[in-house]
Amino acid sequence: MKNIVLEKFAEVFGDSEGAKVYFAPGRVNLIGEHTDYNGGHVFPCALTIGTYGVARKRNDKKLRFYSMNFEKLGIIESDIENLKPEKEAEWTNYPKGIMWAFGEKGFEIPCGMDLLLNGNIPNGSGLSSSASVEVLTGFILKDFFGFNVTNQDLALIGQFSENNFNGVNCGIMDQFAIAMGKKDNAIFLDTANLSYTYAPIKLENAKIVISCSNKKRGLGDSKYNERRSECETALEEIRQAIGINTLGDLNEEQFEVYKAAIKDEVRCKRAKHAVYENQRTMKAVEALKNNDVALFGQLMNESHVSLRDDYEVTGEELDTLVEEAWKIEGVIGSRMTGAGFGGCTVSIVKEDAIDTFIEKVGAAYKEKIGYAADFYVVEIGEGPVVL
Repeated sequence: MKNIVLEKFAEVFGDSEGAKVYFAPGRVNLIGEHTDYNGGHVFPCALTIGTYGVARKRNDKKLRFYSMNFEKLGIIESDIENLKPEKEAEWTNYPKGIMWAFGEKGFEIPCGMDLLLNGNIPNGSGLSSSASVEVLTGFILKDFFGFNVTNQDLALIGQFSENNFNGVNCGIMDQFAIAMGKKDNAIFLDTANLSYTYAPIKLENAKIVISCSNKKRGLGDSKYNERRSECETALEEIRQAIGINTLGDLNEEQFEVYKAAIKDEVRCKRAKHAVYENQRTMKAVEALKNNDVALFGQLMNESHVSLRDDYEVTGEELDTLVEEAWKIEGVIGSRMTGAGFGGCTVSIVKEDAIDTFIEKVGAAYKEKIGYAADFYVVEIGEGPVVL
């Protein structure tokens, strides 16, 4: 891939003299969905698929962007001095947002750059192509200009940028998983205080399979911000009865005692998911520690049911992928992953059942939904690197 992107850079920008090649992964969340902005735990891992970038400093303030994923848009130009989100330059709002965010944090970017990107994460899949681009851009800026920032800082700058430049009220999980990725490990992250531990993923004779629904969704205009606000209101109501900072502070028993304080049935279901999903995530990590992959799979299944019934973010496409997966012998667990309303599912599948899984789930999905899903057998990879 390194040679492919370098050649394309030379073709687009005249030559590749002085250009450097970088990579940042995508991520998948194994369990702990919609808990990251509710002060709960998440359990994501970085993948070996992600975003490749070729970058070169310029001796003026101009920015030139090119994406191999959106070639028909050609070169999109901007300026380091006047960064603002522009609807017609959609994908460039992610790298521009990071440059803006560095400026807001007191890091002056002295010159422009030429930047070419090529992602092998399916667009709109919920595997965090946007956060991958954000962390990649931050990593390039750190490398180019010697900014004194850690990878954890890159994650926080990415979240700040997405919240304030792109207007998506995302939590910290995606950027954190990408910036802090470690091979063959998932990250058990407490989003309330950013304390984390790495947990080795040992799946005896099984692999992680991602099924992409190919239903496109936009985060900002989806119901993501609505769910977030429902949980915030529920938290305010429950705080009248018990002094907590986040829904993640409650266990199941406490929630059942105090849930009557929530004045609306829908908000009560949303809060229930946040509380129960957080507890499921803690149990799932414990199960892996005890080499109990079967229990981990069962908790994944329960997570999907809660996202479907209490949080209502799955939709027909994701439900079909998961329900068909549950019918296949050799599937240890399967659930939607990401924000929902389209995107992907993540399944743990015994190696000798993977071909059957792809064939049968794929056929049933196409018959019911009318178009095909894509399947990826993935490995757990590292955080951002210079290639």
